[in-house]
Formats: sequence, structure tokens, C-alpha cells
Amino acid sequence: MNSDAAGLTWDLIQEARARIQGKVHRTPVMTSETLDSFAGARLYFKCENLQKGGAFKARGATNAVFSLSDAEARNGVATHSSGNHAAALSRAAKLRGIPAHIVMPNNSPKAKQASVTRHGGKIVFCEPTLEARESTVARVIEETGATLVHPYNDLRVMAGQGTIAIELLEDHPDLDVILCPVGGGGQLSGIAVAAKTLKPGIRVIGVEPAGADDAARSFRSGHIEPMPNPKTIADGLRSSLGPKSFAEIRRHVDDIVTVPEEAIISAMRRIWEILKIIVEPSGAVAYAGIVAESLPVKGQKIAIVLSGGNLDLDTLPWIS
Repeated sequence: MNSDAAGLTWDLIQEARARIQGKVHRTPVMTSETLDSFAGARLYFKCENLQKGGAFKARGATNAVFSLSDAEARNGVATHSSGNHAAALSRAAKLRGIPAHIVMPNNSPKAKQASVTRHGGKIVFCEPTLEARESTVARVIEETGATLVHPYNDLRVMAGQGTIAIELLEDHPDLDVILCPVGGGGQLSGIAVAAKTLKPGIRVIGVEPAGADDAARSFRSGHIEPMPNPKTIADGLRSSLGPKSFAEIRRHVDDIVTVPEEAIISAMRRIWEILKIIVEPSGAVAYAGIVAESLPVKGQKIAIVLSGGNLDLDTLPWIS
């Protein structure tokens, strides 16, 4: 049986951890008595906004690129992404010495475009629809011979993201819950597999913008319900679930809750003001689940994944 047929396994996540060691950060976990008092719970913020390239995507992209054989890597890699995976793949490709061809929606944040360029990625713009992204990257692959590294529907990417949970549970083995943003589901699925392997009783919950609630609807219905026109400030969470990530989410995730836009903005600002660190809207979504009181948290020990910190500082949502 090939690894894709077996789905995401603990062995793949352990291999990813060894492969990316020294190439990505072991990110810190921050706490705040003030934020604990607001929530009535102990909160542990996993700061993937301080990761290489400013987002958790460095883990999966690095694992995927360094998993490739020399033949697979010869013509470089390609992907479509609104930004964080694009930058992460560009960085990983640069580390390996191969080109990265990046398809980005033409409304991607300028800061994320700059990050791709800074890491040597070659950008091809497309219309901001999933269909346009997929058709454009298919054309790029045909023209270049590059190998696709999908932003989330890829076991190598999912395995890399799962290393977040290993670090969390090594640092804080008594956690009750992990809250994680969900867009395409690569991070949530990887974290869920790793967390449930290490601590079967832990609860893993996805948090999603109400204006891009395909994962919550899919989780309830049992089949993927795409979001054709997502409307949310959290640009990193506008993608729909992939079949591979959804399969693991169905097996291992306990719940997916949604949050309104105002809670995302409030969470983002509160993290900036109290933790003194920069998070992008997508990175604040898990904490928005607590701000919006979308789930019971009183008295629990809760890890919150701050998934990224890349955004345009000229367009902060609380500045008119």
C-alpha cells in the first residue's frame, strides 16, 4: 500500500520532524495572565507568526521540498497560494537550490507578494478564484516541468504541519484542547493526527471565519462542500478543504466552530496590544473562537495556534 492510500501516519510526521530540523524554528509558546483572566482559562499561544517566513507553512513546504527525489526536483516546484505557502515554498526551494514557480491571486496582500519575491519565487498572477488558481498552475507545470507541491492537499505538507503538535505537547503535556485555524485543512489535519497519537484524550478543534465556513459545513455533512466565493478578512483561510486533509479531519478532529469578522479583528488587536506580537487576521482566528465565545473554555488548558504574521501594515483593519 502506498503512503497516500494509507493517509497521514505518525511515521510520516516523525520523518518530517527529522527532515526539517535545523531548517525551521521551534517556535515559542507565549502566555498572558491578562488574556487568561479574560477567558477564565489557561491559554498557551503557539507563535507560528514567529516561524521562518512568518507562518507555519514553512514546516510543510520544507518537508515537501526535501522529500523530493533529485529527478522530481530537477525542474523546480510549483504551487498556487494566496501568500504564506507561496513564500514558504519559495524559501524551501531556495534552500535546496531549485526554482519555485508561484501562482498567486491578483488580490494577494502586497506583503505576501514581497515575501515570495524576497525568497526568489517567480510569481504568475491569476484571478482570485480556485478554478483560476488550479488552471494557471497546471499551465505553469506544463510549461516548466516543475513538480506540484499543493498548499494543503499533500501528505508531505500535512506531515510537516503536524510537527506543531509535537512541540506543543512536549512543552505542555497537560493540554486539554488545541485550537487551530482551518482553511484548506493541511495544518488542522496534521496537528490532529499528531496530537491524537501522542495524547488520545486531547480535543482538537478547528476555527473558521463565518464568511468562509466550508470546513464547518463539510464537517457536519460528511462530504466536502466548497466555498465558491468566501468573504473574510482572513485571506489565508479562503481556500476549500482538500480530500486528503478532509479525510484526516473527519477521523481525528472533534469539532469545527465559526467566528464573525468582528471577533477576528478584536482577537488580532488584543494579541497585538497585550502579547505585543504581530499576527495577521488568519493567525488570530483560533483566538477569535475564545473572544466570540464559540466554545466552552472555562477552567481548561488551551493551546491556540497563531498561524501567521504576514500582512500589509498600511491596511490594518482597525484603521479607517
